[in-house]
Amino acid sequence: MEFVMASIYKNNNTWYLSVTVGKRRVSRSLKTNDYKVAKKLKPHVESLLIAELSGFSNYSEKLEFPELVTRFMKAEHGWVKNTYDLYNLVLRKHLNGEPLPTNPTSRAIHIRHINACWNWGLKNKLIDKAFKIPGDTKGESRMRTYTDNELKLMFSEINDESFNAFVRFAYYTGARSGEIRRLSRENVLDKSLVVKGKTGRRMVKLNGQAQDIIKHQDPLWSYRKDFVSHKFKKEVRRLGIKNARFHDLRRTFGLNLIKQGMSIYKVSKLLGHSSVRTTEQHYAPLLTVEIEDFEL
Repeated sequence: MEFVMASIYKNNNTWYLSVTVGKRRVSRSLKTNDYKVAKKLKPHVESLLIAELSGFSNYSEKLEFPELVTRFMKAEHGWVKNTYDLYNLVLRKHLNGEPLPTNPTSRAIHIRHINACWNWGLKNKLIDKAFKIPGDTKGESRMRTYTDNELKLMFSEINDESFNAFVRFAYYTGARSGEIRRLSRENVLDKSLVVKGKTGRRMVKLNGQAQDIIKHQDPLWSYRKDFVSHKFKKEVRRLGIKNARFHDLRRTFGLNLIKQGMSIYKVSKLLGHSSVRTTEQHYAPLLTVEIEDFEL
């Protein structure tokens, strides 16, 4: 039996695998500078290199990961464009050897999408074994909320009047950015809105502050999603508000309703959650029939 040895090493910030079979030796780039990823890829690449050095041909019948990615992206999955773009971005970064994100949520998204490709290969019998990346696929729940002082600063110092109204309306209603961006006048009732959210159509109640904003907003907002995210980050950065995202306005709305002692069942309905359990994970008791104005 021939002597076999395999080891990984780093060269120019990239991890490589070296395999020796008898007197024959070969090295291959693992295309990553992340040690954990390199360790996970090692068994798969090692088996391919041993097969190559030993003269076995049956290994070549199964796809290597780059070709698997190509076939996975060309297959029919019924994805919308945004989903396709996300898979393409994550998988291309992985193939280029870029390390996984350090942010827990972003890291979980990357792991989930990379492993989905491996699972697809197994299901379609294109590979014998999936070398999936271990780790959390859910990420940490974001619990950032704004203080009263941060809200006051936003509401008083965002100079773009229309965007200022958009931000205040999001906070006073708890509506998602997309729900507000897709609003039309026929969806605006006296003290409520009819919006189309993640769980279908739902009614959003309007307190006095929200009613006043929507009454004077003409035309209604038609912002793109990327504009809202970029504009909001630019504004809060200018104001010195750190670790801020637009969606945090919705979470702050929920937590302020908690202070009013509202029931979790009503908050679940108000926020358009798919179940009360979702609300329990992120919020607490919410909502009365009439939503009182928030005092800052």
